[in-house]
Amino acid sequence: MQRTVRIIGVPIDLGQSQRGVDMGPAAMRYAGLAGRLASLGYDIADAGNLSVPVRDTLAAEHRLHYLPSIHAVCSQAYAAGKLAMEEGCIPLFIGGDHSLAIGSIGGVSHQGPPGLIWIDAHGDFNTPETTLSGNIHGMALAVLLGEGYPELVQLGRPGPKLLPADVVMIGVRDLDREERSRLRRSGITVYTMHDIDERGISAIIREALERLEHRERLHVSLDMDSLDPLVAPGVGTTSPGGLTYREAQLLMEIIADSRQLSSLDIVEINPILDQRNQTAQVAVELAVSLFGKTIL
Repeated sequence: MQRTVRIIGVPIDLGQSQRGVDMGPAAMRYAGLAGRLASLGYDIADAGNLSVPVRDTLAAEHRLHYLPSIHAVCSQAYAAGKLAMEEGCIPLFIGGDHSLAIGSIGGVSHQGPPGLIWIDAHGDFNTPETTLSGNIHGMALAVLLGEGYPELVQLGRPGPKLLPADVVMIGVRDLDREERSRLRRSGITVYTMHDIDERGISAIIREALERLEHRERLHVSLDMDSLDPLVAPGVGTTSPGGLTYREAQLLMEIIADSRQLSSLDIVEINPILDQRNQTAQVAVELAVSLFGKTIL
């Protein structure tokens, strides 16, 4: 197993409308991410932050939903993910909004697709034709499966980066109407909060891992709004009724037990909306569990 974790900050706030998420990488670093992972025996290489233009300087892109700059940032993330994998590191992308996953997952899948566990309150499966807001962070998963703005679909290499059978979604509870219809037709495995309430998180994640057994490695994309706002208040798009702290911890612990984790995103932390950096601290605790911290 790789023992070097490469931390890659992506302070992008262009994919959504709530300001402040660009400070997420700093909040996670301040919460002790590197030191906590190092205590588990990993070598930590912090690559700093990718270059992201200041939103206030991009007035000409507003009507385009900042598509040109999102493309540029995600191109950097693609290159960073690809290089980390080639050099035998575990890339840990810290954001920033979920649009960064277009680049991060594109890059880590360059040599072949991983299984993807997408943990999120939302579907992020809109297209420019179905979106209600126009926000590109709500289209990231659709782009990775080959639907959406052509310049994002073709980013890094032509065409889809994953197949529907490579994707499992967990924690979903807030979908747009057309997005719901698209997900039902997609072939993606989706576990909603109703499923988790009814069956329990342990059964859900074990079944999810079985569904991804055809892939040798896993990428986890963790949107912190998947947790209940009482646990993680510092996110831009809160949705009540999310994962509890222990459900999220158990989810991470069981993934860690699979020993297949090869890359990770943690996104949508907004310190402006947080309470004493609580959400970043929870994110660090979850990351440490995902990388193998145990109770005994």
